[in-house]
Amino acid sequence: MESDRQRTLRKGQGVNAVASGGKAPEAQTKHERLMDYIRQLEIGTKLSVRTMAEELDVSEGTAYKAIKEAEATGLVSTKERIGTVRIQRRGRETPDRLTFGEVADIVQGQLYGGAGGLEKTLHKFVIGAMELDAMVRYIDAGSLLIVGNRQGAHRLALEQGAGVLITGGFGTSEDIRLLADELGLPIISSKHDTYTVASMINRAMFDRLIRQKIMLVEDIVTYSRPVETMRLGETKGDYVRLAARVGGTRFPVLDERGRVVGMMTAKDAEGADEAVPVEKLMARNPITAAPNIPIASAAHTMAAEGIDLLPIVDKNRKLLAAVSRNEALEAMRYAGKQKESGETFDELIGAGFRLTEDAEGERAAYEGRITPQMSGTFGTISEGVLVTLMTQAARGFIRELGKRDYVIESMTTYFVRPLQLESEIVIVPSLLEMSRKSVKLEIELKDPAGTAAKAMLAAQLIDPY
Repeated sequence: MESDRQRTLRKGQGVNAVASGGKAPEAQTKHERLMDYIRQLEIGTKLSVRTMAEELDVSEGTAYKAIKEAEATGLVSTKERIGTVRIQRRGRETPDRLTFGEVADIVQGQLYGGAGGLEKTLHKFVIGAMELDAMVRYIDAGSLLIVGNRQGAHRLALEQGAGVLITGGFGTSEDIRLLADELGLPIISSKHDTYTVASMINRAMFDRLIRQKIMLVEDIVTYSRPVETMRLGETKGDYVRLAARVGGTRFPVLDERGRVVGMMTAKDAEGADEAVPVEKLMARNPITAAPNIPIASAAHTMAAEGIDLLPIVDKNRKLLAAVSRNEALEAMRYAGKQKESGETFDELIGAGFRLTEDAEGERAAYEGRITPQMSGTFGTISEGVLVTLMTQAARGFIRELGKRDYVIESMTTYFVRPLQLESEIVIVPSLLEMSRKSVKLEIELKDPAGTAAKAMLAAQLIDPY
């Protein structure tokens, strides 16, 4: 007999067919059917490989692959002792808010109760290193109490609407587990001590802030905005009319399932008869990008390949959106003006260096001091740190010179002699050659005794911003 979920899915397909003017819906692969099935499930619904395989008449291996992709894209979550559950996909706009489930993953924890609250977000952490009557003043709804095997504190936290993270690998009593299930507030146990757990959570939140600072393609595209495209079977005449109507010259070509199979441009259409099909003119296997790549990578790809429109596709090459070169560069300008959250190693290394100029104001240099954190194996400065400092000086030099950024193509470094800690150093980039698309620099690093390292750098320039 047909299950309720199968009946719902079949009815939904019928609605789609009517909405498209009575035409049969586009043929779907088994994987696409499974992904649609997962998306339509209500938040909180449990699902399993076997159930999906039976209801959609596919193999368990195919169902397993779909669940793993859904987990990677944030549609479902799999937790120990709970199973796989349909969840609300979270955006990137709240990087400082963790869910209880994410905390459990970070601290390598085991869930003892309150599975229904794993997707709830928490707003603060409280370390229970005080008496209960003092502790209650700091615990409120949406917080997480980090504490050892103090069952009175476990109950107190749940009654105040907070989750509990038990350190040291301890558990809790059965009545407190039942209370956690009743209230939908997780009790998690971690083998690590309180200090380690707090450090792990802080590190995870810090990494989130850094990732949030990196602007991705998906942050700037509008999926609801239609992309002007062509279809297989259309002709050069259709291309000419489309170009005249929208004022563009570059259009993705899609097959019957919405996959990008080519790119049609004015150069491809030049000299051809208007009746020639686009599949005989288009450039096949065009360059595309995924929505989760950095916008800087997309801008570099367009600059390097000389293209003005980059189709954004999913893993099956189905068209999701498109990004123009102007949109990518505008996004990079905007990102460059934003206040930085979190610090990467590059930023920490270059924090103590400042830009100076010679008396004529022409020759730029970067000055700073070698700190103990920059040391390598033998007590001298790490070679990796030296390379980082020289590339940062080169980037600053190019930004000052041409208001542009770059991606390194090659760099040859010569270490003349080791640098001692606490040394004052000067890094001097010199321009050797610069064109519209590339640049070559010589970079010299000196200390009071003279030249300590040199590098030759060749880079691909990104358009001005």
